[in-house]
Amino acid sequence: MKARLFQFITSPYCAKARKLLEYKGVEHEIIEVDYLERKELLIASGQMMVPALTLENGETIVDSDPIAMRLEELYPEPTIFPPGQRGLHLALARYIDAAIEDAIFPVSVPDELIYFRRAGRDREAMWHLIRERKYGEGFVDRMIREHDANLNRAAASLAPFEEQLGAGAYLTGRIGLADFSLYGQLHYFGFTGELKIPASMPNLRGFYGRMDRIFSGPLPPAA
Repeated sequence: MKARLFQFITSPYCAKARKLLEYKGVEHEIIEVDYLERKELLIASGQMMVPALTLENGETIVDSDPIAMRLEELYPEPTIFPPGQRGLHLALARYIDAAIEDAIFPVSVPDELIYFRRAGRDREAMWHLIRERKYGEGFVDRMIREHDANLNRAAASLAPFEEQLGAGAYLTGRIGLADFSLYGQLHYFGFTGELKIPASMPNLRGFYGRMDRIFSGPLPPAA
């Protein structure tokens, strides 16, 4: 049996886990979880959140960080920790998955609304309910109204990464965990199929494309 990754296509953490599997060369199947019907996910993982990865041996790991660490244990090559950089990549990845996610997520709300609206009124209603329970009444409408300001905030948060990627293909010279975290968060700009990273950030656009092409094999060259 192949490994199985339970995901939402809109999730940056699922994008991170998916790319880690591809980088490690782990044969796997993607299970797109229905927003309303999560029975299969619940049976596999005992909970309702994604990403959840069920390995060939039946072991299930939940959340992108534990997934990354377990994959590194089981498939140490190619590594996500360049020599001498483990602590650096752990710190950067945690910052990206928290502070950068907080800055970029609001930009994605209008596209998420369109995505779930196309999936059906019931799924749109559930998505809307979950968002407003978590962030407060009127959150979705407010994010739509404030889209330009949110985009400016996201660009400001990403500016140091744009600058750093001008010096090399990956954040610390060699690909590592932080690159997978950054790719995941940039997926907020790409899950529709149209890459919406601002044109003023060519290094990040190139990085996203380079990461997107990763599979089990030689790393893509810098474009």
